Amino acid sequence: MTEIGQRIVCSGVDFQSIQDIRFKTMRISVNFMLPINRNDVSAYAVLPAMLCRASKQYPDYTKLSQRLSELYGASLKADVQKLGDTLLLSIWTVGLADKFTLYGESVSKELAELLCNIIFEPPFENGTFRQNDFRQEIRQTVEMIDSEFNDKRIYAKHRCEEIMCCNEPYGIPRFGSKDSVRKLQPDDLKEAWQRLITHARIRIMTLGNCNPDLVFHDFQQAFVKVGRSQTVTCATNVITEVAEIKEVSEPLEVAQSKLVMGFRTQIAAPQKEMSAVRLMTAMFGGTPHSKLFLNVREKLSLCYYCTARYNRHKGILLVESGVETKNIEAAKKEILHQLDEMRQGNFTDEEITSAKLSLCNNFRTASDYLGATESWYLTQIFMPDTQTPEQAAEEINQVTREEIIYAANQVTLDTVYRLVGTEEE
Repeated sequence: MTEIGQRIVCSGVDFQSIQDIRFKTMRISVNFMLPINRNDVSAYAVLPAMLCRASKQYPDYTKLSQRLSELYGASLKADVQKLGDTLLLSIWTVGLADKFTLYGESVSKELAELLCNIIFEPPFENGTFRQNDFRQEIRQTVEMIDSEFNDKRIYAKHRCEEIMCCNEPYGIPRFGSKDSVRKLQPDDLKEAWQRLITHARIRIMTLGNCNPDLVFHDFQQAFVKVGRSQTVTCATNVITEVAEIKEVSEPLEVAQSKLVMGFRTQIAAPQKEMSAVRLMTAMFGGTPHSKLFLNVREKLSLCYYCTARYNRHKGILLVESGVETKNIEAAKKEILHQLDEMRQGNFTDEEITSAKLSLCNNFRTASDYLGATESWYLTQIFMPDTQTPEQAAEEINQVTREEIIYAANQVTLDTVYRLVGTEEE
């Protein structure tokens, strides 16, 4: 049985607990949200990993790792994502549930204290982040940017989003550019850290088999010392009209070309029509039974993969495909044809049922994993009402054929990005 609780820590900081006794583990995360801004996105992007290197109490990576090992092999990680036009910085730890410890220790309390220590008490040297730690994190962030470039499927998706949203914060890469990362100085990170703990919107979460009261108390005490001031406003601008279709082709020495098509759906969270767009996207290109998979990939063999995904925060639908260079235009034409099929209602009740089953199964299995459960609730932070996976599944099941057709007719092509391979396979 899952129990969901929510309370306020202090101004701009809330605490959400999702208790589930099925798990033998628990998870604590601290999630910072700020508007995406080109001038400081790189400093913020480097910061979470920097904080996870050490603290005053555990002044180097070895001592921090030893402490995690003592706590039954707990893990500590960080990540940077975009949630609409908001930058989401997350630091989390996963450990053994208290009831399974050998001597009655409270791993949840110990991990909460450790998180407070690394977030609020970095091991500054001469008043700022240590040079050696700083240089290593800069290098690793540049390597992360390179790894995304080397994965051409990810790279093509990001390029399409950058072109499509070139005048929106969402079009800014989550790490910024390699140049902006390399230009950073330790003091830039210190200033970003100070703004983060005093101004960011923050959600602290506990998940799994855990007593949330102990964690809440530790963070409440930690924030008393911070002196929080005005919390930043996080909002996402949803573009609904397309003035002209943007078409960009870039040659690159790769064997497989990529075609990514970006559409505006005119519907985004928290609009009630969002469920219809989700279902329409699944039928269009989100499942192995979808029109794109069965026709563009299987029947016509125009691509190696062809999938559609819906970003409900931005109201954007992306169709991604890997194609031979000679098939790019044919694949584009057929993708648009299958969208027209959706608009005209040329789909069966069986296709609707199959897509509903697939989506609902995905929703319900989210609660089988702590990370997926956290993502489920965290991505609803800007919604007026929080939905459980079961409630979302119920909403999907109520979507009608007419609503699917309406959703498809709101979809407008905005951007066509072609990564054109120049190598022979």
